[in-house]
This record gives sequence, C-alpha cells and structure tokens, in this order.
Amino acid sequence: MDNFNSLIHHWYSVYKRDLPWRDTQNPYYIWLSEIILQQTRIDQGMAYYMSFTEEFPTISDLASASEDKVLKLWQGLGYYSRARNLHFTAKYIAEHFDGKFPDEYRLILSLKGIGEYTAAAIVSISYNQEYPAVDGNVFRVLSRFYGIYDPIDTSAGKKIFVKLAAELIKGTDPGMHNQALMEFGALQCTPQKPDCLRCPLSERCYAFANKKVADLPVKLKKTTQRHRYFNYFDISHSDSVWLKKRVEKDIWKNLFEFPMIETSVATGFEELMAMSEVNQLMDADNSVVEKITDWKIHLLTHQKINYRIIKVCLLQEKEMPIELIRVNKKDIFNFAVPKLLETYLIRNIENG
Repeated sequence: MDNFNSLIHHWYSVYKRDLPWRDTQNPYYIWLSEIILQQTRIDQGMAYYMSFTEEFPTISDLASASEDKVLKLWQGLGYYSRARNLHFTAKYIAEHFDGKFPDEYRLILSLKGIGEYTAAAIVSISYNQEYPAVDGNVFRVLSRFYGIYDPIDTSAGKKIFVKLAAELIKGTDPGMHNQALMEFGALQCTPQKPDCLRCPLSERCYAFANKKVADLPVKLKKTTQRHRYFNYFDISHSDSVWLKKRVEKDIWKNLFEFPMIETSVATGFEELMAMSEVNQLMDADNSVVEKITDWKIHLLTHQKINYRIIKVCLLQEKEMPIELIRVNKKDIFNFAVPKLLETYLIRNIENG
C-alpha cells in the first residue's frame, strides 16, 4: 500500500490540473465544486463554479438568494435537483449553523444533497480528516490495480472498495490523497483506452498484467431509458409569450417552459390539434401556426426526450389557462428554462 500511495502521490504532484477549488480549504467552495462537478465535465463546470462564487461568495449570500435566481445561474448544467438541494442546504446552514459549514462528517452527511463521497471530500480537504472519497474514478483505479471483481453498483461491492480506500488513506495528507486518486482516475486510468504503457503503476497492476483493463470495474445494473414525447407551444401575441412553471415532481422542477403537452408517442399534428388541451391554448379562427420544428432528441441519464416546438401567433387576445404566465419577449431570458428551450430561445427570440 505504501508503494501504491507514493506512486500516486508523486504522479499527482507532477500532473495535477490547476483548478481554483484546489487553492482553498474553504468548505463552502469545496462543497460547491463537488456538487457542480457531479455528472459534469470539469471544462463545463468551471464557468459555473466561477459564476457561483462571484455571485454568492459566502453561504449566507447563497442562502439569501431566491430559488429562481439560483436556477437561472444553474441553467444549462442539468440535473437541477442539485441546484435546489444546494440552495436548501445553504439556507439550512445559515439558519442552524449560523452560516458556518459544519466540520463533522456525520453532520455534513445529514445535509440535503450530500452523500458519503461528497461528505468525505469536504472533511478530508477542508478539515484534514481521514475519510476516503470514493467516486467512479477511485472505483476504477482500485478495481484494476488490485483485481477486484466485486460489482461497484452493489452495496456489498461498495463496502469492499470503501474498506480498502479507508486503509489506503491512513497516515496520509487526506485531502491531497483523495484528490490524487480521483485525478489519477480522471487523467491516467481512464474508462476507455488508458495509457497503460506510461502508467507508473503498470508493473504491479493486476488488470494490465492479466489483460483485464477493459473488464474492470464490474457493473451489474443496466441503465434503462424512458422515452418521452414533448409537444411545446411557442404562443405569441404582439410582444408577449406564455410560459409555465414545472411544479410537478419530475425533471426540471421549478424551471419554466412553454405550454407543453406530453404524448405517449410522436403524435401526428392533426391528432394533436384535436386534443382538448390544445383548444385551451389556441383555436383555428384566432391562431396562425407559423412553424413546426422537426422532432429533436434531448438525452438525459434515464430519459430520452423527443420534442418539437409549434410556433403559434395569436391574432387577437385570448384568455389562457390560469397556470400560464404572460411574459414580455425582452424579459424571457430572466427565467430559468431547460437547456433544450434555451437553445431555441437564443435562436428565435434573441435573434428576432
């Protein structure tokens, strides 16, 4: 283990990336970076981290912001429950811990949106406590080097990896050690085509010696994707358009979108127009359908969103369903919307 650690630590001292959250032990910034980087590439998450730390330099600043403002700043990053949990937890810390981030693992783990990995990352980096932060990168490095075939997506398998990681972190600089292992997995021991010939661990690596690099780590569960079909209505009259806030327990909760009708299949236009929900939005005598986009696909981890946008111009004022919000076109970018609609708005609203 000592040799494994020394090789990893030396590699990290030479090849680690210069990232802003590595220049601080502020637990708020460490927490913020970890939440942003969940399911997000560093090159994409960097801009969001900088925006959040500039807009909300302290937990109290984040806690006092409106949820709409937080979601707007998060727009385009996806997995919006992260932003809602981030905001909720900031308010909780402001209220129950006087704005000071707790320094105990069990207290941090009890906070909404924080799991074992994130809690371990915070206490090891910010408070120098020996808690192993085991993410996908660490699973991969340990599985390949030690030849562990226990599935990483089972409770029993995770316990084996966490126990090994807990042994490895003993007597080290915990924050540096955790970051070194994660960085090694991200840059050197990559999921596909790792550069094993230049790897400092290759001489003792089980997977390299036994030609099992592509087989490790082992995962049992298969991700199934749910297919959904969203028919959006971009309805305008003069300088106004209508939006609706998604309040249901579903994807994109509390984000805004055009009035939308979800169908079980890619419904034909004539069939769609015959639905009573559509009649509440538009009618033949008072509406001009200006454009219908082709079906496009927006991929989420467990869902495949098939969507199209039907652009409608109302000839006269019309009473809309009460849940719709009338918005001036020039103000529409003040609302947080899903990424697929942000792209459409930039092309069709901002550019006239």
